[in-house]
Amino acid sequence: MKKADFIVIAVIVAVAGILLLFLYGVNSDSGAYVQIEIDGTVTDTLPLDTDTTKEIMTENGGVNILVIEDGYAKMTDANCPDGICMNHKRINRNGESIICLPHKVVVSVVNEDDLDEIDAVA
Repeated sequence: MKKADFIVIAVIVAVAGILLLFLYGVNSDSGAYVQIEIDGTVTDTLPLDTDTTKEIMTENGGVNILVIEDGYAKMTDANCPDGICMNHKRINRNGESIICLPHKVVVSVVNEDDLDEIDAVA
């Protein structure tokens, strides 16, 4: 390898490190609530600081189990065919979400300020 190759690798590693620092350092504030939407309609808002288990039932027979524990939310069970929502990491940062497409369920972390916002696009 030549000197130029090492410089290019060092620049790429530095840029990746700065991006990771920005993504996880700037957005390090934990949200206060978990908001549950079914087919675009907010059905429930739960605090992240209270351990609870919530069964989310949809009109088409879908069932998802959401567990809030130690300030994190995680989808632990679902009867959807792909189960991608159960493989998602647990969430607690503002803006993070877990989505179950077959059941049209979106679980999002929000702050108290975001609870009263109206979506102007919809």
